[in-house]
Amino acid sequence: MYSIAFKMLFRDRAKYLMLISALTFASLLMTQQTSVFFGLMRWTTALLQNTQVPIWVMDPHVEQVNEFKSLIDTDLHRVRSVSGVAWAVPFYSGILQARLFDGHFKSIQLIGLDNTTLIGAPPVLLKGNLGDLYQSNAVIIDEVGVEKLSQGRKKPLDIGDIFEINDYEARIVGICKAARSFFGYPFVYTTYDRALQFSPKTRKNLSFILVNPKEGISKDDLTNRITKETGLKALSNDDFFSSTIRWFVRNTGIPISFGTTIFLGFIVGIAVAGQTFYSFILENIASLGALKAMGASNFLLCRMLLMQAFTVGFIGYGIGVGLAAAFGFGTLKNGQPPFYMSYHIPLMTSGFIFFICFFAALMGIKRISKLEAAEVFRG
Repeated sequence: MYSIAFKMLFRDRAKYLMLISALTFASLLMTQQTSVFFGLMRWTTALLQNTQVPIWVMDPHVEQVNEFKSLIDTDLHRVRSVSGVAWAVPFYSGILQARLFDGHFKSIQLIGLDNTTLIGAPPVLLKGNLGDLYQSNAVIIDEVGVEKLSQGRKKPLDIGDIFEINDYEARIVGICKAARSFFGYPFVYTTYDRALQFSPKTRKNLSFILVNPKEGISKDDLTNRITKETGLKALSNDDFFSSTIRWFVRNTGIPISFGTTIFLGFIVGIAVAGQTFYSFILENIASLGALKAMGASNFLLCRMLLMQAFTVGFIGYGIGVGLAAAFGFGTLKNGQPPFYMSYHIPLMTSGFIFFICFFAALMGIKRISKLEAAEVFRG
């Protein structure tokens, strides 16, 4: 019986290919757009990914990591005095202008690391050594910095090259690999004191305080202690990550834009697949009626239709997700557009695709349930 169902499905090449194409397009669109959205949201948390510390302490009004509301220097000592703090170090982050050799300016995100420990340094160095930051006017730039700050040069920036930050000379001693910033600014790392020297003079300069709990103290317990005793906001790295994502979801049109495209892919899949599969049922109504006349029950015929629908759904889903993954691999070379396919995304897409298949099969099942065996003989 099931071999008959497959023969019916594969015999009508036009309908079969149209079903596969519709489900492939829906699967590709939903997977690719969701992955780009996830990638874009990860860009908003680039500073957290690059720094990788357990706890961040900030001004109470800061909602996401790209906001810089500075603290006073004495806040660092107050945090260090909280019971359970293993260490607490200052961290500077600010947007400044870098002047290139040809006079052009580029915005950069300057990061100032603790002078003694260099905690918060980029996780991967491609060239140079982290200890070279102790040299005079030394900075480490990321790959985006090499690309953007090298515009107009015959060869890319390398170790030993110089540029200016706020009329101060900055000499490159290392090149790092870092997560790309949502705003596209290159990350430039230096020591905390040198970052204050590069930046405009203000009364408050401390952007964040980076904290690590003592052994046996949970991050949640310590963040609650810091908040209660100092009045500052303390968040674990994961909580700060989630807070940043929520801020961008609430305050930008990005989720609506991507959500509309994903919804359209779902609607197109339902419309085309449902209509095509129903047309396939109508064209094969005589064969189905003959099977019913020979004793096939409605339940057996319904299983046949479900098997046909889910067969094309599985094939279309596989092709669509495969094409989306190929697109993602193609973006790895230059890092744009952002693309991040976690295991949740294929699972979500599979749920939508198989819902589409079930909906398409349901239309056929409704028609078959009303079919009388005698209709085939009347024809």
